[in-house]
Amino acid sequence: MNDRTPRAVEIYDTTLRDGAQLEGISLTVDDKIRIAAELDNLGVHYIEAGWPGANPKDDELFRRLPSELTLTTSRLVAFGSTRRARGRVDSDDTLRHLIDSNAPALCIVGKCWDYHVTETLNTTLDEGVAMVGDSVRFLKGEGREVLFDAEHFFDGYKRNPEYSLQVLEAAATGGVDRLVLCDTNGGSLPHEVERIVAEVVDYFGGDVAVGVHLHDDTGCGVANALAGVRGGATQVQGTINGYGERTGNCNLTTIIPNLSIKMGVETIPADRLERLTPVSRHIAELVNMSLNPQAPYVGTSAFAHKAGLHVSAIARRPDAYEHVAPDAVGNGTRFVVSELAGKATIALKAAELGLDLDGPTVNQVVDTLKRLEHDGYQFEVADASLELLMRRASGWEQDWFTVESFRVITDDVQGEDGIAGVATEATIKVRLGEDRVIATAEGNGPVNALDRALRTAIGDRFPALAEIHLTDFKVRVLNTERGTGAVTRVLLDTADADGSWTTIGVSENIIDASWQALADSLTYGLLRAAARG
Repeated sequence: MNDRTPRAVEIYDTTLRDGAQLEGISLTVDDKIRIAAELDNLGVHYIEAGWPGANPKDDELFRRLPSELTLTTSRLVAFGSTRRARGRVDSDDTLRHLIDSNAPALCIVGKCWDYHVTETLNTTLDEGVAMVGDSVRFLKGEGREVLFDAEHFFDGYKRNPEYSLQVLEAAATGGVDRLVLCDTNGGSLPHEVERIVAEVVDYFGGDVAVGVHLHDDTGCGVANALAGVRGGATQVQGTINGYGERTGNCNLTTIIPNLSIKMGVETIPADRLERLTPVSRHIAELVNMSLNPQAPYVGTSAFAHKAGLHVSAIARRPDAYEHVAPDAVGNGTRFVVSELAGKATIALKAAELGLDLDGPTVNQVVDTLKRLEHDGYQFEVADASLELLMRRASGWEQDWFTVESFRVITDDVQGEDGIAGVATEATIKVRLGEDRVIATAEGNGPVNALDRALRTAIGDRFPALAEIHLTDFKVRVLNTERGTGAVTRVLLDTADADGSWTTIGVSENIIDASWQALADSLTYGLLRAAARG
């Protein structure tokens, strides 16, 4: 640790504003309130909620937040810009909206690159400086905490450091509480960030706190944030899961543990670090975007081990292949079972499931896995089918129902409106103990028809099926060179009130592959229901 690295760093979250600019994210006001609650639960210092006056959603959010959410650790921030060029602070709509938001902290963005002042704002450099100083002074006069986001600071400083520092001086003279250096285009590299932050920190000599706001356009967002802290920054702005425009903002789910665990710098409360993974995944659900499984610390694969050598070592010493304890960030170790699995992997997976497999049975499972994966199965993405395979190897057999046969018929039909369509019908013969049941159902395709037929046949006997729902259906052609005769892999995602699972089927016949996955899916659902009692 160098002598500029601070003891503690404030975490400033801008998921609700900058993060929401990511293509594909569209949040309701209710979504934003729920995300804010998650951020407060995590323990970030600042939550930038939005830009009041920019759109009706943000206006509604600032109206509702004070009465609907009591923040326990976080401080609410409203975001805006400096006054207009050649305008007055006391008649500027943006500044008025900031004040009327009633947020205790206000963050304003202003130009620090001379090129942007003359070419984008179309004004003089002196006016660019005055816009910042006047705005900060006016907002401080309203009794608010004020942060200045120095837009394009790193690009501007590289080309005209004197002017960029002049803008910061205007903000500091106006009484600003935080100077935040922004890499708006995301093109800076770690060695540049550390040097420039250090020079700014030394220039102001501790009179005003310095933070960093970094983007990930070079893939260095997190590294740049750490470099900025090494340069003396005491605040890092970023987003959960790295959401943000273009390639995203620097990712707080990586920055926080890197600072706290790796660098010994205080960030969020120490007892909340274990909330990092649950918060990351919850917010991913709220923004309706899949979390990168390989995301450091919080991804589902962050502590997943597939190679038999790794698994065998971890069984004895977890730190052999894990750089931190997964539970420190709310995650956990997973053993991924595939054709690469050895005996140790299978034994550990069995122990996870509460199964007692002897040596010959473990060997049998290993051989079966290798054979099936050669045929096209992929059990690392089909957790439920893997568990059923291992249970069957141990001697378990489900006695709820036995399928004798099934048939699927697809017909071209002429609708009443004269438009041709396709009708699918499935018939299934099932034994329930001594009883034999035949059921027929229609569906919008073979999988839907088979699902309905099976539920019709056994649903009265097993009411738990009503709580089990198919959520996704994926088909992949494995050997395309065989054309329509290719082997297909089907993955079914299924969920109940307590969670979700995935099953797999592989066959040259897509209906057969679908049936394998469907039968495993419902069987596993009944197994979960039986375990709950």
